[in-house]
Amino acid sequence: MNPADSNAVYFLPSRPDEPDEALATRLAAELDRYGWIGQIVTAHDMVAIKTHFGEEGTTGYVRPVCFRPIGERVRAAGGLPFLTDTQTLYNGKRKNAVEHLMLAGSHGFSLEATGIPLIMADGLLGDEEVTVPIAGKLYAQVAIASLIVKAQALVVVSHFTGHLGTGFGAALKNMGMGCASRRGKLTQHSTAKPKIKAKKCARCGQCVRWCPEQAIVLEEKAARIDQGKCIGCGECLAVCRFDAVGYNWGATYEELQRKVAEHALGVATGKEKKLLCLNFLTRLSKDCDCMAGFTSLGPDIGVVIGTDPVAVDAASLDLVESRLGRPLGEVAYDIPTRVQLEHAEAVGLGSQRYRLETLGG
Repeated sequence: MNPADSNAVYFLPSRPDEPDEALATRLAAELDRYGWIGQIVTAHDMVAIKTHFGEEGTTGYVRPVCFRPIGERVRAAGGLPFLTDTQTLYNGKRKNAVEHLMLAGSHGFSLEATGIPLIMADGLLGDEEVTVPIAGKLYAQVAIASLIVKAQALVVVSHFTGHLGTGFGAALKNMGMGCASRRGKLTQHSTAKPKIKAKKCARCGQCVRWCPEQAIVLEEKAARIDQGKCIGCGECLAVCRFDAVGYNWGATYEELQRKVAEHALGVATGKEKKLLCLNFLTRLSKDCDCMAGFTSLGPDIGVVIGTDPVAVDAASLDLVESRLGRPLGEVAYDIPTRVQLEHAEAVGLGSQRYRLETLGG
């Protein structure tokens, strides 16, 4: 079977109580056997390996040892790999590149552990972006982290989890939300322009300095945003160190999933035949890796691999629900889960139909 066939999805089952090192070794053997990396990487390609380093206090993220065989095979194909993520909208240890990289290091993501340098895809504050034209149903263009666009190839390594906004998170969410710039994330999450929370404002003037439209003025007690001039770019949110910028995060579940799917389309644009997705169905958790704590959904299932993110996510969700013996919504969050798959298919990102091949490993 041709590994470049987008309808072919490969499943490497986990073994009972299998150590991460053993899974990484078996994954390496399958990468060699099927040559997926060589299918998408050519000499001198800059290759972004996108993952989630895990928020402070969470434990479900894909372990660093699993990235070494990916990076080694990128280099063997003549490529130059870098391990990457983007900054978050919310206040935490991942809001800027400095704290984010420190947190990644505390979770074991180092050059020594992975063999791959860490470079944040959206810069110091999450505002380094490229606007990508797409043929979407909601958007004609989307804002994507600059290094994701500039890289010649992309390997998306995702931890399958439940999610309180999208039902589940895997490749599509890792691409659509996880590869978006701060403005792209705001576009997906927010239904309103920002406002200043006066009680938290320190009147430091950074938002005034960096606003591209001169829409912010510094008044006696706090900064104020002129809603008529504001373009909703999120620059004020990026530079504020005091959590003084507020947004309405009121997108519905279905609306959010459609927005995620269209931003994922932007990520895949220009990466035709240069994209590989690996979903780790291990340490299955009720919540995404942005949330502290860990509520297990059951034993490890394995790794799903393919070049079509829609097919990879569809197969992953089917495998999880088959193992659970019931819909994911009954054990995680009771919200629609397949809207993102349906919309991604509708805008031409991929197909929900797939042929699953189980690997012996």
